Amino acid sequence: MGNSRATPGYRLRALLSLAALAFGCLAWAFWIEPSRWVVRETSLDVPRWPAQLAGLRLALLSDLHVGSPYWDLQRLDQLIEDTNREQPELVLLAGDYLINGVKLGKWVDPESIARSLGRLRAPLGTVAVLGNHDWWNDGGRVRRALEAEGIVVLENEVWSLDRAGSRFYIAGIGDLLTGHADVPRALAQVPEGQPLLVLTHEPDVFPQVDDRASLTLAGHTHGGQVCLPLVGCPIVPSEYGQRFVAGHIIESGRHLFVTSGVGTSILAVRFGVPPEIAILALY
Repeated sequence: MGNSRATPGYRLRALLSLAALAFGCLAWAFWIEPSRWVVRETSLDVPRWPAQLAGLRLALLSDLHVGSPYWDLQRLDQLIEDTNREQPELVLLAGDYLINGVKLGKWVDPESIARSLGRLRAPLGTVAVLGNHDWWNDGGRVRRALEAEGIVVLENEVWSLDRAGSRFYIAGIGDLLTGHADVPRALAQVPEGQPLLVLTHEPDVFPQVDDRASLTLAGHTHGGQVCLPLVGCPIVPSEYGQRFVAGHIIESGRHLFVTSGVGTSILAVRFGVPPEIAILALY
């Protein structure tokens, strides 16, 4: 009969293998994944979106958190170049351009960030809302900086756009976490029966958005920043837990898309949730 007891050499090799695996996971989470990005293209079949607007291609960027580790102005410029290379017709910015209290981070002023974002190129322009970190850094100043670069900023306001003779509307909802959201006020400004996109920072406003909207777009969650196999995302900054963590969500015929964003908050860690440029085609 063989000896069922593990030899000291076997145990040592097993421990070394586990240590190497743990080190590799940590290196990936704290160094490799937060410092790269992917382009995710998604086609969405959304309700009440007219055939004349079918194929509208938009880029959704959120949670840039410029100044967090790996995300300085130079990296932001590279991200903008890659976004422009995708040739979106419209760029939507879902907030949190600045940082607060990120470990090893360095605060960057909103004017410098806005100058970089002003280089985004899309025939229908760039439309933005503010996030909680923007308000914690003087939301009025952030808005002025973005608007100075030709970016439309919506705070419970509506913007109309024309694509090949067909008009549609974007309702920008104010930040929920800092008490600026007013969904009824924003939606009341949209003419009845018109194609509508809703742009917001936190997806937690989604239950308040009625079925007039073809699609609600949001960020804020970072996709949980860390998502583990079989476990999911242990920490999601949402009252709804993992319900709105990321991706395309459909509830009662209403559609939501949440991007996992770009930067990091608190700790510069991402695992299973790489920074992303979300490119959406609407049908």
